[in-house]
Amino acid sequence: MPVDDSLVRYPDGTTRCRAAVLAVTVSDDRTFVLTDQTPFHPIDPRWPDQGADRGALAFGDNSAPVIDCVIGATDGEQFFVGDAVPVRRGEPGWSFVVVHVLPAGPSPREGDSVELAVDGEYRLQLSAGHTGCHVASLALNASLADRWRKTVQSDGLGRPNFDQLAIVSSTIIPDGAIDTYRIGKSLRKKGFDVDGLGLALPDITAAANAVLAGWVGSAATVEVQVSGPRLTDLREWVCALPDGTVRIPCGGTHVHSLSEVEAIRIGLTFNEAAGELVMTTSVDRPDALAAGARLLPAGQSR
Repeated sequence: MPVDDSLVRYPDGTTRCRAAVLAVTVSDDRTFVLTDQTPFHPIDPRWPDQGADRGALAFGDNSAPVIDCVIGATDGEQFFVGDAVPVRRGEPGWSFVVVHVLPAGPSPREGDSVELAVDGEYRLQLSAGHTGCHVASLALNASLADRWRKTVQSDGLGRPNFDQLAIVSSTIIPDGAIDTYRIGKSLRKKGFDVDGLGLALPDITAAANAVLAGWVGSAATVEVQVSGPRLTDLREWVCALPDGTVRIPCGGTHVHSLSEVEAIRIGLTFNEAAGELVMTTSVDRPDALAAGARLLPAGQSR
């Protein structure tokens, strides 16, 4: 088993690399493959907003689809995957690793050299969706700024950070995202004014979309800055918007500039009885391949 955290290549946009197999474990109808480095982005059970990359692992004359990619951990003897990991990152004696999940069948052996290849178009769709999600959250903060009656923590642009204070879940989908916010007693106590929110949604949405149009038009640069090359090292999304440069801790993948998208738009729905606000974000790209990658309205199944 590995004694160090996995080396990850996806923060810089890499989608293909050769790697050495460090360990292979078979469990039921799946095979778990650990390598010394990887271009694959794994799903993080702590905050599973962006799903795993798709792709393939080639070894010798064989190739197997990577049907899932998750985070695991090992102390050199025990090995746990996903939600089963019993320790926090940084626990002495434990390594956190990217686990490539293959279906039952031929698999590489420890010590083999393999080629890991990520589906580049699907990666781009998720990257656009994730960048759109961050930018949309900042625009939402701006459009809700006048509803705060108390001073609360601010976002990177100095506005009340509604997104951070109210977020319950975030799901990145191809060329879009769905974010759910809880508007309950605790948020009201912090000073958020919910009165008339439902009736004001069209104006709030229009204001946020106007901000987004300006930001997209600026072709702002986007970077994923890293403190180191390993899985547990800090990664931050950094975007040089016209209103200021914003840094958000983020382990996902992103486009390199807002010039890579044609538009980012949001839609809002508010269930007052449930105290739930849902923001759907849609990203238009000039090279989007299929209408099937478009975002479904909030409330519909995917």
